[in-house]
Amino acid sequence: MKLFLEYLPEELIKMKAKIQNAFSGKIEAIGLPILAVCWVSFFWGTTWLASKEGVKHMPGLQLATIRQFLGGILYIVYFILKKEPWPKGKQWRTILILAVLNFALSNGLSTWGVKYISSGLGAIISAIFPIWIIVINFFHGERIAKLAITGILICFGGICIIFIDHLGDFFKPDFQFGIILTIVSTITWAFGILHTKKKAASFNPYFSLGLQMFISSIILLVITEASGTNIPLSEIPSESWFSIGYLVVIGSVLTFIAFIYSLQHLPTEISSIYVYINPIVAMVLGAIIFGESLTSAIAVGVVVTLIGLYLVNKSIRKTKVK
Repeated sequence: MKLFLEYLPEELIKMKAKIQNAFSGKIEAIGLPILAVCWVSFFWGTTWLASKEGVKHMPGLQLATIRQFLGGILYIVYFILKKEPWPKGKQWRTILILAVLNFALSNGLSTWGVKYISSGLGAIISAIFPIWIIVINFFHGERIAKLAITGILICFGGICIIFIDHLGDFFKPDFQFGIILTIVSTITWAFGILHTKKKAASFNPYFSLGLQMFISSIILLVITEASGTNIPLSEIPSESWFSIGYLVVIGSVLTFIAFIYSLQHLPTEISSIYVYINPIVAMVLGAIIFGESLTSAIAVGVVVTLIGLYLVNKSIRKTKVK
């Protein structure tokens, strides 16, 4: 474990010293949380490919509905068997709001959006949610720091570089629609994060997660059935069912557990590293598996965007310290 930490980037090396002081030399105790961050960084990147494969053969919102229903049921059944206490009073209001923001809207719209754009592009757009946190806080009276403005401008420049190779695609209504859906999903995710910080539930976060998934699946089912967009379950091909299974087990259960675990046991600077790695994983694997475009312009654009995103996140952390 010590050897592994020695080869981490400078930012993590600094955090190593802080962690060593906090745990009085018991650095080995963070081995599992570090592995959790590595898991989240890689496997949440792969879920974009699974979603892309799934929505090739079925409506995106229907895929999100089934995924969240199955994932939610797994969590709920587990905690019922463990006789975990159910939420009470105002906790249900928080769970309902997060179910709408984080799952019905954010996850639902991003899954729908990736039907029309590449998995890598969806991943890089989804990574810009910290920008919306800055913007939302600004409209709530907070001043935007110069570092955040610099980061936002750099992110914008990186996105422009990425889209140089997609200029022709902007004339396609489906491509435009996919971009809009994915951007809106990042905005609702940002609102969800801010609401979580403000109204953090005082009970088991894993149980809460399962309830949010289940409630969101009911909301999506009502919407998709009312709009008549669902296809019969018997018509869903095996490729989509395999994607759903992967998204449920890897994306909704194991990776979410690893994510919450890392948040509980590591500083934010380390637990949020996944934001920078997920898009790279999605783009590289998308190029290998689906033959998605991975030009030098896209590679440069991704690097520039992630540098800007790093500055935005750094600005957010400095604001918290103050």
